[in-house]
Amino acid sequence: MDESANPLGSFLRARRELVTPQQAGIPDGGVRRTPGLRREEVALLAGISADYYLRLERGRDRHPSLQVLESIARVLQLDDDHFAHLLTLVAEVPRQRRRRPRKETPPAGVLKLLDSLVQPAFIEDRYFDILAANRMATALSPGLAVGGNQLRDLFLDPAQRALYPEWEQVTECFVANLRQAVGTDGDDPRFIELTGELTLASPRFRQLWARHEVRRQWGTPIRLDHPQVGEMTLNRERLAISGTDHLMLVVYHPDAGSEAADKLSLLASAALPTSATEPDVARHG
Repeated sequence: MDESANPLGSFLRARRELVTPQQAGIPDGGVRRTPGLRREEVALLAGISADYYLRLERGRDRHPSLQVLESIARVLQLDDDHFAHLLTLVAEVPRQRRRRPRKETPPAGVLKLLDSLVQPAFIEDRYFDILAANRMATALSPGLAVGGNQLRDLFLDPAQRALYPEWEQVTECFVANLRQAVGTDGDDPRFIELTGELTLASPRFRQLWARHEVRRQWGTPIRLDHPQVGEMTLNRERLAISGTDHLMLVVYHPDAGSEAADKLSLLASAALPTSATEPDVARHG
């Protein structure tokens, strides 16, 4: 079934298949045609009829009560992010009143801040497109140059994959955040283009996308294996830019006095400009 035609059903089915009978505290029940819980098992554990749960998965009922959703979320072991996402899939949002996403330009003040930072920093939208970047960001990774897309590079560029020793965890995080950021805007052209390309080109992306993981991406340490200075761990911070809908200022910074700080200083020396210039900014004609 087309995921965009029945997002609630697609989500419930994907999450149901990730919960084992053992995790749910019920007998295995022998050979299963598909992984995870059966529909009737979810219904029984949630205290609803199997027929009603089937209607939810098949898109024939899109108005479950909050009590029903809470019961299903408990059975499917959804955390707060996944439950919040579940609620958006049943919210009444008339299609004709949805505000279409627009291409945003980073505010001038934030661009000045970006240029003043000595750490690698860049501005991304909710699709992980790079809209602006300082020199240290591109010294850290050519994939952080304006016009690039971090998600595409992670899955399709071998050089970018080599940059992340913990590539599998990083890809899980990015895909889960994309689902969280896009929410119910599954008909957005940029979203369709990006996920369509990656679904066709990357088995790893297809696998992760089918799991329907939803997770906010917060600040976290991240390991990098830079081709010039070797491995280092940097702190990755994502800061929402006020006055915009979805733009984030992302900054990589080392712990003070760490080996990573020394290695970043080496990269900074190599990236010093011959004259002062503005940060790179995506320009849309």
